Amino acid sequence: MIRTDGAARGNPGPAACGAILVDASGPDPRDPDARPLAVIARPLGTRTNNVAEYAGVVLALRLARRLGAEEADLVLDSNLIVEQLNGRWRVRDAKLAGLYEEARRLLGGLRRWSATHEPRARNRAADALANLALDDPDAAAALERRYRTAVGLDRAE
Repeated sequence: MIRTDGAARGNPGPAACGAILVDASGPDPRDPDARPLAVIARPLGTRTNNVAEYAGVVLALRLARRLGAEEADLVLDSNLIVEQLNGRWRVRDAKLAGLYEEARRLLGGLRRWSATHEPRARNRAADALANLALDDPDAAAALERRYRTAVGLDRAE
């Protein structure tokens, strides 16, 4: 289970993304407060909100693959990304095309995947990580390192 979020203060403006990766075999992985296996809290510089949202998906999928994931259930509060990944909406924004292609390539390497929309209120952990990356990048980096160390990964992607 992967929950991601992107944030931009201004559009474009200072941006960041957050993600939590939850072991699907753990207790109630769909619970918005499920204990994460790994996290991402990454400042992105000046970006649009949609670019930040896609960056969160791509970074989370890269990390999931590094962790050996063969399946992924993406739970996003960005209906735009859900609809685009599921092939129901076209990608019209050139700034999103490369991120979309990378996300689809990473998803294509999985045995099974899904992307579903959930309201922002149920995506609060990923939202909090994106805001942490905006407000305190050093604390965000330290948090990512702590989780990477806990799962045996010793460098960022």
